[in-house]
Formats: sequence, C-alpha cells, structure tokens
Amino acid sequence: MAKESAGLLLYRRGKGGIEVLLVHPGGPFWAKKDLGAWSIPKGEIEPGEDPLQAAKREFQEETGMEPRGELKPLGFVRQSGGKIVHAWALEADLDPASLRSETFVLEWPPGSGRQREFPEVDRAEWFSLPRARQKIVKGQVAFLDKLEKGEVL
Repeated sequence: MAKESAGLLLYRRGKGGIEVLLVHPGGPFWAKKDLGAWSIPKGEIEPGEDPLQAAKREFQEETGMEPRGELKPLGFVRQSGGKIVHAWALEADLDPASLRSETFVLEWPPGSGRQREFPEVDRAEWFSLPRARQKIVKGQVAFLDKLEKGEVL
C-alpha cells in the first residue's frame, strides 16, 4: 500500500500576483539541493487519522503556526515514488522568519555513531507561481496548477 501524506498550500495575493509558501526540508541529504527540492508543508498521515487533520497537524509541526481560515481542497497527487499527497489551499500570510520547525535525530555522518539533531524544515520562503514551479518537487506542481487556474480561489 502506498504511503500517504497531507499538507497545506499557503498562498497570498501580492502586487505581482499570487505567491505561495514553500518549505525546504532540513537535514544533510537536502542541504545542497534547491531546484525541485521544496515542498508544501506536509507529512505522513498517521493510521486512522483524517487527511485534513493530518494536514493541519503537519503544517503546525513544520512551521510552528496553527492554520486558521477556510481550507479549500486541492485533491491529491501521486508522486513518482508512489506516495499519495493530499492538499488543501489556505489564503493567509506568514512571516518565514518566524518559522519554528520540529526536529529529528539522525546518525551523521553515516557509520560515525554520532546522533545529530536536524530541523524537519530548515527554511520557508514565498515564491511567485513561475518560480515555485522551479523550486517545488515535481509531483506537487499540479497543486500550483489548480491554484493558478482558480479552481480553489
């Protein structure tokens, strides 16, 4: 069975059009990756958990902010690795400098026996839709398309 995750695509209307908030995963694997590495704030759905509740929980875990406002369904996508991602759009503003992500522990470097703590998300940033298309994981571009086509506005 494919893994499932859920998340929120935060957007705001700026002078230059719609902007979306994307997050960059923390940890050594992602440290030097940029294009195609960013994501909506999301995470795995726990057994028995409602996908919308998981999206809200994960957003709070990855940003430190509680999502408030009307959540509009974006449906789901299947990423290249088979993972299914459910998403909702939320119009709101957030200061990326206020990001407070939870952390995880990993043996680093591998085989060293040393455990290091890393943030789940090391940064967040607002992007125009054209720039977000370059930054986001390819499997999530469909969420940007739906937002741009006005399917949720």
